[in-house]
Amino acid sequence: MRFVMMGCRVLRFSIWVSLILNLVWCSRGFDPVDKYYINCGSSSDFTVGNSNSTFVSDKSASRFLSTPQDILADSNLNSITPSEDSPLFRTARIFTGPSRYTFSIKQGGRHWIRLHFYPFDYQNYDMRSARFSVFAQRTTLLSDFTPRNASVKEYSVNVTTRDLVITFSPSSNSFAYINALEVVSVPDDLITDDASLYNPSAPFTGLMTQSLETVFRLNMGGPFVSLVNDTLGRTWISDSGFLLQPNLATNVSNVGAVRYPQGGATSDAAPETVYGTCTRMNSASDPRSNFNVTWGFKVDPGFQYFIRFHFCDIVSKFADDPIFNVYIDAFLVSPDFELTTKTMGQLATAYFVDYVTPEINKNNLRVSIGPSPRGSYPDAFLNGLEIMKMNNSKDSLAGVSVLPTLPGEKKNLGMIVGVSVGVSVALIMIGVLFFVHRRRKQKRLRYSKTWVPISVNGGTSHTMGSKYSTGTTISVSNMSYRIPFAAIQEATNNFDENLVIGVGGFGKVYKGVFHDGTKIAVKRGNPKSQQGLAEFRTEIEMLSQFRHRHLVSLIGYCDERNEMILVYEYMENGTLKGHLYGSNLPSLSWKRRLEICIGSARGLHYLHTGYAKAVIHRDVKSANILLDENLMAKVADFGLSKTGPEIDQTHVSTAVKGSFGYLDPEYFRRQQLTEKSDVYSFGVVLFEVLCARPVIDPSLPREMVNLAEWAMKWQKKGQLDHIIDQNLAGQIKPNSLRKFAETAEKCLADFGVDRPSMGDVLWNLEYALQLQEAVVHNDPEENSANAIGQLSSQVGEFNHVDTVTSADQFGTSNVDDLSGVSMSRVFSQLVKSEGR
Repeated sequence: MRFVMMGCRVLRFSIWVSLILNLVWCSRGFDPVDKYYINCGSSSDFTVGNSNSTFVSDKSASRFLSTPQDILADSNLNSITPSEDSPLFRTARIFTGPSRYTFSIKQGGRHWIRLHFYPFDYQNYDMRSARFSVFAQRTTLLSDFTPRNASVKEYSVNVTTRDLVITFSPSSNSFAYINALEVVSVPDDLITDDASLYNPSAPFTGLMTQSLETVFRLNMGGPFVSLVNDTLGRTWISDSGFLLQPNLATNVSNVGAVRYPQGGATSDAAPETVYGTCTRMNSASDPRSNFNVTWGFKVDPGFQYFIRFHFCDIVSKFADDPIFNVYIDAFLVSPDFELTTKTMGQLATAYFVDYVTPEINKNNLRVSIGPSPRGSYPDAFLNGLEIMKMNNSKDSLAGVSVLPTLPGEKKNLGMIVGVSVGVSVALIMIGVLFFVHRRRKQKRLRYSKTWVPISVNGGTSHTMGSKYSTGTTISVSNMSYRIPFAAIQEATNNFDENLVIGVGGFGKVYKGVFHDGTKIAVKRGNPKSQQGLAEFRTEIEMLSQFRHRHLVSLIGYCDERNEMILVYEYMENGTLKGHLYGSNLPSLSWKRRLEICIGSARGLHYLHTGYAKAVIHRDVKSANILLDENLMAKVADFGLSKTGPEIDQTHVSTAVKGSFGYLDPEYFRRQQLTEKSDVYSFGVVLFEVLCARPVIDPSLPREMVNLAEWAMKWQKKGQLDHIIDQNLAGQIKPNSLRKFAETAEKCLADFGVDRPSMGDVLWNLEYALQLQEAVVHNDPEENSANAIGQLSSQVGEFNHVDTVTSADQFGTSNVDDLSGVSMSRVFSQLVKSEGR
């Protein structure tokens, strides 16, 4: 116990020393325009060290705060004191309801946000059990977070408004707290848009607008670098604890040799104490050495990461520095890297390079350096490394886990506040056991506390009785409701495996029948699936807002017992994909295929135009087009859907998601999402419908593997009829095939601006159907004006009707079905056979 108490005192002292240093840098080097420091819960100001930086008291900062209740916690009033030499941790502000700090921003751009946490007991508030979320404007910084030890969370956000609002939101039946808060300007040129993607290799745009969380900041080959030695007040920890095979590496130090180039890296990028040390490949002058030096990191899956490599050649004596390879995971991101080519032949010159990862789907990340075959001898080195988490498509930086792991807490603590304290084995075991117990308890409660009754557009919620519960919540604005787990169990015969009708990324899909005879499809989330709460919530939010005869209807959802279950109307005839290939289902006629494509296009057109803002599906494919008992098509699976750009924007910058083979290459390259990304995917579906084969088939010859590429080659030759489904032989009229193929080709244009809108696609598909049905058999020239004249007379006259129709044009009574944009209206505008 005595050892534990001594360890805690050392920990607290280290934290306090770090905090003293935290603002000393403000008196020299970069001078931030915006500087806010708040000593939360305190009745007096506190000046850090010998600097002019003062954490103002809670009373002085009250003008920034809006909160439903004033609760100022002071540990000195309790028998347990967190630290006798850490004034910033002696007090805290407690929030019992949503509360926000509003800071006036003098100069827009990047700002540090640092949140200081140290839990202690105050009256009836045990801060070790607090659970809450934190938001900066619309960005989620923390979600269901519970601070366990002294910690400082550091974020870099781009502020474009006059005010920065930081909101603390307690979780259900809990509260929030904060010990100290900082908001400080960051140099504009610290992070620019010069980063590169590496899978595939391409420039990354949009980095300036990303919110970032500091995850790791390492000084390779050197000791801990304190805040006082960094112009921006950052801490750098030693890389030794992250080396996977320390014996393969050696350290080099030559701080005095470091120089900063004109117009290149500056001390703001990293201090001399970082560039002046490095971890080097320990080849021991063995010319046969062939291994990599590798560092391993724990990260949150589901995010992209910004990675900055710092290089400075302090190992070479002449301007023939090593040529080596740089890797992120298994990807060779910088082959044959030769530093002197970047520094104009100068040695010991600071240089950095930035990369952005694809979305990480695992909880670990590795960085490696190793010899290149082009090098004259095997050698490699790295001076510094920064890893920052980027906000995801939900504008969130919150990780998957509610609680960080104990090792993660130690590393973050060391990174942010520079604490390096040995802890006894007994203390670790106690912490681990407590953590496991607490996490299991929270996992049991997690989902039941997450969801509230859905109510869209201000709809009023009511309850409807059932035999399973006293009341099931329903929103009258969207008619979606929470379904008791017992009802779903009964409908699926306790999830009988014989009732499984499909398996997807989210989980298994079961056929079921409610007590009243309603047939349903039940999608049950798999806890091991990579898709989870975000997709579950998105599906509910999207389908509760939209009703259309060509969109699959959401009947309800269930979140009891740690379950994530979605209940849909049952689609008797399964997926479009199942009717094209891979099953024994009868082949569809050409007319039926056209009708299915038209129905799907109507559903997507409604998504793009039928609401205040466009909704982009992001996973359009034949497996997500379902067919009812009459083979009417309905678009399904909205778990990846995303609201489109604002009126004054051209795109949404977001992580790439979708299905391989259907993915828009422009979206993949630039991570800029528009409705035209759905159009591209739908173009692939059109060729899939025509050729009745998988979009990617590795068993075929190389030139045939990718359906879109293969079909486009034949289309450009004017010989697409050579590769169509043999079951369609003799069924398709030439003009109908031509119009259908032209439509698919336009959908697959390399750039979204060259693709048609989904309304235009719908128009042309309906035209292809009419060409198929209304062709003049006795006219040898089917494309003649005579044919078109007869076609126009068949469809009737409705003048001046816009074919791209939104819900607003039809009124609320018709918002659930825009398929009323009939052929008779569409074809009144025909003046030539080419259509649009």
